[in-house]
Amino acid sequence: MPPIRTWPVLPVAAALLALLPADSSALPAPPTDSVLPLLVTRGGAPAAALLAREGDATRYARAGIGISRSDHFRAGSVTKTFVATVVLQLAAEHRLSLSDTVERHLPGLVRGEGNDGRALTLRSLLTHTSGLYDFTADTGGTAPVTPRQAVRIALTHPPAERGRFSYSNTNYVLLGLVVEQVTGRSYAAETERRILSPLRLTGTSFPGSRSSLPAPHGRAYAADGTDVTALDPRAAGAAGEIVTTLTDLNRFYAALLGGRLLPPRLLREMLDTGAAHGAYGMGLLPERLPCGLTVWGHNGHISGSYVRTAATADGRHVLTFRVNTDALTDPGLEPAMLAAEFCPRTSWNDRVPNGDPGSRHSFG
Repeated sequence: MPPIRTWPVLPVAAALLALLPADSSALPAPPTDSVLPLLVTRGGAPAAALLAREGDATRYARAGIGISRSDHFRAGSVTKTFVATVVLQLAAEHRLSLSDTVERHLPGLVRGEGNDGRALTLRSLLTHTSGLYDFTADTGGTAPVTPRQAVRIALTHPPAERGRFSYSNTNYVLLGLVVEQVTGRSYAAETERRILSPLRLTGTSFPGSRSSLPAPHGRAYAADGTDVTALDPRAAGAAGEIVTTLTDLNRFYAALLGGRLLPPRLLREMLDTGAAHGAYGMGLLPERLPCGLTVWGHNGHISGSYVRTAATADGRHVLTFRVNTDALTDPGLEPAMLAAEFCPRTSWNDRVPNGDPGSRHSFG
């Protein structure tokens, strides 16, 4: 069979767009659903899907072939929001402090090439201001490594300037180790206990070394059309291991931003972008839209999958969309999708900006 990218575009151009209301209170279709097929025709994805939630109403749409609402998929760096939430819960319980040094919890681990865990705080890991090198720049984001191997790879490189935002998956691998040190359980087990079970996120899991996806699932493709559905999640670990569903992601972000997982003080800290100079909170990305609204969420970029979740600050309106390939070939489509969902009266020209909206990182 030829690579997926050589398949005829005609069925895709015909949209194959399905609007499937989840219940009698389904939302009316906004401009978002006209942007969705462009993720296929202009973005180069074999298929795309979105699920929007506003209050108790939901709306689902898809474009292309081989993707469905109930699919399990890899969500890459969306994992970081879950890990950050667990760390902040531990802070609320006074089991750690965000001002603790990395050295306090992981003595002797972060040393070498100018890196020093005695000078780094947990806050600097959460906000990507530690300066630690991103280990995936060496592994390509596909080679399985243990957490300590990932850290050792990062420590063969000198750090970037501390205090400046520099996205690094190494930060969240270390936070996963901190959670294990503090609780005596893996970050995956602790996240399941604290978040997945209480919110009934039954489609979400941390696969460990399992390379297959739970059923049901579609296929995942690299940019060249290679099938990469099977993937060893140890390539990502606490920086991007999670497998989930559209429904679960919307439920999680609605609960988090709605105040169900953190006390108000720590939720405000999570949304504070001061340390990262406006670029990042703690496990959350802000996105200011053309209509002036700022939405909060995260993207996830891992081999064969790209995911983006965004929500209003109160968690009442949430959008998650995904494609079954590494990334979109037209990067302007992501901000267009968010503007169409949250600013439906914004003009089309404002929805599709010129230029590159930002760099892409392994696992998001």
